[in-house]
Amino acid sequence: MRSLYSEQPTWMHAIAAWIKLAVLSVCGTLLVLVERPSYLAFACAAVLLVFASLGQPAWRRVRMLLGVAIAGGLIVGFHWAMGTTLLGVASALRLASAATLALMLTLTTRFEDLLAVLEAVLHPLQRVGVPTERIALGLGLMLRFAENFYVQWQRLDDAYRARSGHGGGLRLLAPLTIRTLQTAERVADALAARLGR
Repeated sequence: MRSLYSEQPTWMHAIAAWIKLAVLSVCGTLLVLVERPSYLAFACAAVLLVFASLGQPAWRRVRMLLGVAIAGGLIVGFHWAMGTTLLGVASALRLASAATLALMLTLTTRFEDLLAVLEAVLHPLQRVGVPTERIALGLGLMLRFAENFYVQWQRLDDAYRARSGHGGGLRLLAPLTIRTLQTAERVADALAARLGR
């Protein structure tokens, strides 16, 4: 599967995976606990500045943030129609901040490092008979498939845009689903072959 991980080093690449996961968890919790839109706007601005500090690897993936911005606009529009605009603004800012933090983690952390952290965190559960390796692998694959889903959509959209001059939109849903299922089948076959040994 293709990954969003950037081979071009940034200052964040040097930080251990467990530290980045811990910071992401703490920041995500704080985003949920904070309710004032002004504080959330400050947090979102700070996260975007950190994202920009990654340089070229971040700018190559800035299209992902455009999708988040559109989703945030829809959330604000819905809440405006319901008469709860401030709640919508807060929700959109939380979404933008969390998505940007997750994108930075994905850009600067290898899949193998994330998997190692998950296995270490789950390791104590082995004492009660929980198959932690399989759980960690499942969580890791979920993260990779989320990346792969976006990469496949981007490639299809780029190809459609090159042919027609505009984005594919919902027209890409069927081929994207087919490609995702094909990828899942190949991964399942590879896992079955490896675990069957």
